[in-house]
Amino acid sequence: MNFKKLTMIAVLAASQTALVLPAGAETAVQVQQNAGTVQGVDNAAASAVTNNITSSTNNTGNSSNSGAASTDGTTGTAGTSSTTGTTGNAGGTKGTTGTESGTSTTTTTSGQDSTGSGTAGTTGNTGNTGQGADQNGGTTDGTSTSGQTDGSTGNANDGDQAADGQNAGTQGNEGQSGGTEGGTATTTDPQGITATGSTTTGQAGQLILMMNSNKMYQDGKLYLAGQPMAVKNGVSYVAIRAMVERVGLKLTYDAKTKETIIIKDNNELRFKTNSSSYRVNGVAKPMKGPAYQYKNTFMVPLTSITQALGIPYTVDQPGKRVILNLSTKPVATFSVGPTEIFAGETTVNYISQATSPNGLPIVDERWEGKEDIFQEAGPHTVTHYVQDSSGQWSDPYSITVNVIKPNEPPVASFTTDKEQYKMGELITITDQSTDDEDAIVSREWLNDRKAFFQPGPQTIRLKVTDKHGAVSEFQKTVVITNETLYTEDDFNKLFTPVGDKFTFNGGSVPSWKTATFTTTSDPATLIRSNSPETVYSEGLLYQETALGSTRFMLHHVNATNKNMQVYVIATNTMLDMSSTINIQNFGMGGPSPYATGHGRASVMRYFDSMTSGSGRQDITLAPGESKVIMTNINNIKMKPGEGISVLADAFSNYPVKYSVIMLDATKDPLQSLPFLPALDRDVHNRGTYPNSVVNMSTDEVLGSTETRIVLGDNNIDPNLKGLDGIYGTEASNAGNFGVLYKIKLNHVAPNTLITLNPRGGVYNGIFLVNGQQVQAANNTQDVNAPNETSVLYRTGNYEQSVEIWYTAAPGSNLPINLLLMPMPQMKQ
Repeated sequence: MNFKKLTMIAVLAASQTALVLPAGAETAVQVQQNAGTVQGVDNAAASAVTNNITSSTNNTGNSSNSGAASTDGTTGTAGTSSTTGTTGNAGGTKGTTGTESGTSTTTTTSGQDSTGSGTAGTTGNTGNTGQGADQNGGTTDGTSTSGQTDGSTGNANDGDQAADGQNAGTQGNEGQSGGTEGGTATTTDPQGITATGSTTTGQAGQLILMMNSNKMYQDGKLYLAGQPMAVKNGVSYVAIRAMVERVGLKLTYDAKTKETIIIKDNNELRFKTNSSSYRVNGVAKPMKGPAYQYKNTFMVPLTSITQALGIPYTVDQPGKRVILNLSTKPVATFSVGPTEIFAGETTVNYISQATSPNGLPIVDERWEGKEDIFQEAGPHTVTHYVQDSSGQWSDPYSITVNVIKPNEPPVASFTTDKEQYKMGELITITDQSTDDEDAIVSREWLNDRKAFFQPGPQTIRLKVTDKHGAVSEFQKTVVITNETLYTEDDFNKLFTPVGDKFTFNGGSVPSWKTATFTTTSDPATLIRSNSPETVYSEGLLYQETALGSTRFMLHHVNATNKNMQVYVIATNTMLDMSSTINIQNFGMGGPSPYATGHGRASVMRYFDSMTSGSGRQDITLAPGESKVIMTNINNIKMKPGEGISVLADAFSNYPVKYSVIMLDATKDPLQSLPFLPALDRDVHNRGTYPNSVVNMSTDEVLGSTETRIVLGDNNIDPNLKGLDGIYGTEASNAGNFGVLYKIKLNHVAPNTLITLNPRGGVYNGIFLVNGQQVQAANNTQDVNAPNETSVLYRTGNYEQSVEIWYTAAPGSNLPINLLLMPMPQMKQ
C-alpha cells in the first residue's frame, strides 16, 4: 500500500474518532480553533453527520500549509510540514469553502506531496477539518496574524462538495513563523452562496436560514432542519419545528384535531396539514399557501410563521439567505395608574409587564424618574430597565406621566336681578357657577321658582357637582312684598317658557268656543298595528296590502318571557313585475318599558326625518319576493316588558303586502312568516284606514277669546273608518292614532297663547309649530288631564298665521284640545 493511501486511511480514522454526533433533524456543530470560535461550518460535514459518516476517501485531499487549494480533490500544491509533524491544509474538490464544517482532528500524518518545510516548528497547531474563511487564527473576519499552518482533512459526501480545511483565497507566505497566512476568505458553499468572513453565521440575535438548504445558523452554531427550505408554487416553505425551536418556543400536537400548537405570549397558534390558514386563539388567519407534510417534516409558508410569531426578517438574495431578527433582550414594559394623577395627592401604581423572549426570569430592574407621589404638576418621564437571569439588560422603556394640579372643587353661585319682588313678579336667576376645568356635571336647584305668590322671605338654593364628585352649594334669600304684580294664572300665561307646563282650571275648557275648520284629506292609506298591544306569543300582528302612499303606525309591548323582535316584511304581490318601495319618513322609539317615552321619541324622530331626510330608503322587490324593510325596528332585541313605537311614510308603485310580526329573536323572519299564526286583537285598535292625512284650515280670527281645537274625540273630530286587514271586519280608528294633521290657522290675534291640554289622560308628544318642534312637556314630563296645559306658542303684538302639524304620540291618551287664549296686559 503506498504512502499516500496510508495517509488517507490514518486521517479518516482520526476524524471518525474525533467527532461523534447523533444524526437528527436539528444538530449543532461548533468548531473551536486556538484563539476563538470558528463560525464557518460545512454542509458536507453536516451531511456526513446526518449519515454517521465523517469522511470519504475519494475526495479527501492531503494538505499542506499552502497557497491555493487544488482542484482535483487529491493533494495540496505546496504544503509545508512543520517540525511538530502536523499536516498542512487539505486540498479542495471542485467546491469552495468558507461556510462549511468538517471534522476536527487532533493529529495528522505528514502531508504527502508536501514541498518545502516549516521554519521553526511553531506553526503546526491542531489540524481542523471543515474550516474556511474563519479558520485562520480564530479570527472572525478570515484574516490570520498568527502564522498557523493548521492542517485539516476535507470531508464531503460527493465530489461536488468542498473539502474543508483549505486556507481559502490567497494565502500568505508559506511556512513562516509568526507570518501572515491568508487574507479575507471569500468562500462559496455548494449552493452558490457567497459570504465573507462571519457573514453567513450572522450576528447575535439573528437566525439565518439558507435558501434551498436545511441549514440554519444561530450564534455561531449550525442547526439542521428536517427538510431544506423549499419553494412550492411560488411560496417559500420552512420546517416549522426546527425554526420554532430555534426561536425558543415549544410545539405540541393535538391528536384529536390533528393540529400543531405553538404557545407564544399567552396566544395559542394552531397549524394544520393541507390548510391554507392558521388560527390565533380560534380566529383564522390566511396563509399564502397550504401547509404540508414531507418525509415526516411539517412544512409551512415562511411568511406565515414569521407573521404568527411576530418575527421581522430580511432577504439577502445575493447571499441566498433569509435573516430573522430574534431579540434576546428582555423587554421592559409597564403601565401606570390611576388615569388621573394629581400633584401631591395621588399614589401612583406602577405595574411591570416585563417579559423575556427566551422565557428567562426577570431578576433585576432599574427605574429612572419614578415617584410614588409626584409633588409638581406637569409631564414626568419614568423609565424602566429590567435584567434577565442571563445577565442581559433590556432597552429602556419610558412613559410620560401627565401630573395635573389637584382638583379644585366647583364654586356654586347665582344672582337674581333684584333683592326684593312683588308677588307675581318675574325673578330672573343667572347661574354664575364656575369650575377650574369647566367640568360641572350636575346642577340641582331648590325653590328656583320664576315668581312667588306669598309674601315673606324665600331662599333659593343651588348645588353643583364636578366630574370628580366635588360639590359646592350656594343659597340666596329674596324678599317677597305684600304687593301683587300678577296673579298666578296671569303670570303663567305670560312667562311659562314654551314647552313647559302650568296648572289652571281645566274644568272650564268644555265651555270654551270650538273653532270651525274646512277639512280635506290626502289619499294615504294608514296601516295601524296596535292590537294586540301587549303580545304574549310570537305571531302575525297585522297584515295588509296597500298601493301608493302608505302610512304606518306600530305600537307593541313584549309580554313574553324571552327576547323578541318586531319585523315589517314587504311582499311583492305581482308575479310578473318588480315593485319599488320608497321609504320617505321614519321615526322609531324604544325598545323601552315606558310607553309615553318611546311614543314621544317616535314622533320626534319622525318629524326629524322630514327635515333631514334621514329616513329615506329605496327598496326593490322582484316578482313575488319578500324582504324585511324598516330594518331599524329589528336592530335591537326587545327584552321582556319593553315596547316600541314606529311612525313611517312609504310609497309603492305596485300593490305590496305588508306583514307585521313579532318573533323569537333567534329565528329567521322570512322562513318563519308562512308558519306564524294570526294573533287575536285586544281592546286596542288595528286596521287599515284611507285618507289618513287630514288638512284643517280656518280663516276665523282666533285668540281674542278663549277658543279650543278638539282632536281625537270621535265627535267633533270623528274616527276614521276602515277594515281589519286580517279579519276583514269593520274597524274604527279610536283617537285617530297614526293620522297626520296639518292645521293651518290663518288669523291668530296678537298676544295669543296657544297650549296643549290633554282631556283623556296623560299626554307626552311633539308638535311642529311653524316648522319648529315643540315638546309637550319638556324634561320628559307628562302633561296630565284636565288641569295641566303645556305652552306651544305665543304671538307677538301683531296678528299672525300659525301652522301646526300634529300626529298622536303612541302610548299617550286622547282626546286632546289645543287652547287659544288672550294673554294679560304686560305691567311694568
